[in-house]
Amino acid sequence: MPTVSVKWQKELYPNVEIDTSQSPYVFKCQLYDLTGVPPERQKIMVKGGLLKDDADWSKLGVKEGQKLMMMGTADEIVKAPEKGPIFAEDMPEEELVIHVGHSAGLFNLGNTCYMNSTVQCLHSVPELKSALIKYPRPVRSNEVDQTSHLLTVATRDLFNDLDKNVKPVAPMRFLTELRKKYPQFAQLHNGVYMQQDAEECWTQLIYTLSQSLKSPSSSEDPDAVKRLFGIDLVSRVHCPESGEESTEAESVYSLKCHISQEVNHLHEGLKHGLKSELEKASPSLGRSSLYLKDSRINDLPRYLTIQFVRFFWKRESNQKAKILRKVDYPLELDVYDFCSDDLRKRLEVPRRTPLQFSHLTIHFQTSNFKILRDEEGKKLGLKTSDKNSGSTDNDVKMAEAEASSNRSGNSSKSESVEDAPEKEKALTGIYDLVAVLTHKGRSADSGHYVAWVKQENGKWIQFDDDNPIPQREDDITRLSGGGDWHMAYICMYKARVVPM
Repeated sequence: MPTVSVKWQKELYPNVEIDTSQSPYVFKCQLYDLTGVPPERQKIMVKGGLLKDDADWSKLGVKEGQKLMMMGTADEIVKAPEKGPIFAEDMPEEELVIHVGHSAGLFNLGNTCYMNSTVQCLHSVPELKSALIKYPRPVRSNEVDQTSHLLTVATRDLFNDLDKNVKPVAPMRFLTELRKKYPQFAQLHNGVYMQQDAEECWTQLIYTLSQSLKSPSSSEDPDAVKRLFGIDLVSRVHCPESGEESTEAESVYSLKCHISQEVNHLHEGLKHGLKSELEKASPSLGRSSLYLKDSRINDLPRYLTIQFVRFFWKRESNQKAKILRKVDYPLELDVYDFCSDDLRKRLEVPRRTPLQFSHLTIHFQTSNFKILRDEEGKKLGLKTSDKNSGSTDNDVKMAEAEASSNRSGNSSKSESVEDAPEKEKALTGIYDLVAVLTHKGRSADSGHYVAWVKQENGKWIQFDDDNPIPQREDDITRLSGGGDWHMAYICMYKARVVPM
């Protein structure tokens, strides 16, 4: 990568690296970070002509130490808002960014929306940012390989850049380290970087961070990523033919929502995803046989990641095909029904503690909670247990009245729980939706990925690469599929906690 200097107005920027494997547009994004001049306003002189966004570096003959001239007007510095009422629709774009409380967007560096959407979702996890701030800790050379270390440092620095800026950020270093660590993200087609699968990017990045941020010597948080995202499963593996049965344990970083003609809601897809068939050798039969695997959650994370299995390999066309079926998902998710008996026992005490919901405050173990949950299920088209519950419209009204009377008394207590040390919090099995990564198009390796992220102030933002757009909460659950519009591919939920 040749190093050049760039002269702009009275400023001289030395030692600017040019990645000749990237388009000149990426170089302009780098200069935008330095000068504040947007790429579309930049005029850079190279070999007596203007540098075009899609020019071929090999034909330009840029040499080491060469001085380039740039012309263009920088964005104006955002002025402090005047006193008095200001309406969001009247604000300049950058002031609106500050008003709604979200971070900067990310430039698309050539089919990198899969990466940008993944970064924006994970950047919304404050506990992950805290763990990254403490990195790098003293490590032995054999604990973390160099490529993992560099990708983790690049993640930390990119998160920091997003927090400090309101203008879009060019994730050049992060992209470079991601491709070094995982060369599949550097695949080319006709000289152009290919679109990649966002779920694969998410999985690989989480795995890398789990290795880098692991600290067996740390009593504070020896395994930060597992605590934040890890899901422990316990599975019953049964062979119907031989009667053999065994128990298996494993840790994963996401649950799968399998989609079929019978699946209309996330709950149903998760139920299918926790059951599977596998073929393996049977000791008693002396040959391979079919085994049924039935899994249950045995330990829950702070953030629950769910992948909608929308893509499958189509042999006829030799490519990934997409399932467009609409699958509804809730803003509030209760995973109690998917938990093992052991975990359910551990959740009993926390679920007896009053908990503040976004729309109601209830006591989990009262029959009223079951009534309200059944009512929510009816709205989503799920089967409920009305025959056994004996609930009536009057029962529901009484439950809602109880929730309303408790709301004001529990809100301050619930808010203080979030600020308490992690050791003083207990999970309940209830999760709130905080991020959705969507895909628009017919193939995982094409189309467009976008992140929809809930901010700490409760507002939702659509991060479409370098263009953050405020959204209403009602619009988020409409990303459930059924057409060619953006549809949920990955959902991330945050656990509701109560004081221990």
